Amino acid sequence: MRDAYHEDLDAISHVLVEMANLVGSAMSRATTALLDADLQLAERVIANDDAVDALYRDTEAKAFEILVRQQPVATDLRQVVTSLRMVADLERMGDLALHVAKVARRRYPASAVPPELRATILQMGHAAEEIVAKAGSVIARRDVDMAFELEKDDDVMDGLHRQLFQAMLAPEWANGVEAAIDIALVGRYYERFADHAVSVARRVVYLVTGERHDAPA
Repeated sequence: MRDAYHEDLDAISHVLVEMANLVGSAMSRATTALLDADLQLAERVIANDDAVDALYRDTEAKAFEILVRQQPVATDLRQVVTSLRMVADLERMGDLALHVAKVARRRYPASAVPPELRATILQMGHAAEEIVAKAGSVIARRDVDMAFELEKDDDVMDGLHRQLFQAMLAPEWANGVEAAIDIALVGRYYERFADHAVSVARRVVYLVTGERHDAPA
């Protein structure tokens, strides 16, 4: 019975890693769809979000079942509760990739990204891919040192986010209000995607050490 119980705990960790891979792939494809005005790719990202949602529901149900049936204590309880929070973060990351893809779909056949901001959006896409890949490794390895590295990666994303706003607020901005709204939304989606990855990493630190490392107020 206890072997099956720990197998269930391990299975939840494996699903969390799978979700990190899925949402990373989704954001990568959403970025390409956004920059290339690729409608088919955008539609695939939107459709594939159902798989992330299904994993979220299944993992949540499994975690609650463990809580009810096994009544875990100490480290096991911390793992279940932390997993519930991580799976919610990862599901939200999938939603943010979905939102990027929807912006791409809404502006098709044009690209929602003005030419002068393509490089910045591409960098944000790459930063998002890197940070979620690290988050997946942090979950799989319970690597506290790597978890702390994500804070610096998030700083990179925050800097790129500021660049977008500086461009939109500059006197020479000539792309109109609609484009500004699109870019503001997309920038926020990438920035929040990174924030949720950092949240996942912090939860792993708590799982391993029992200590919270929240962002400063």
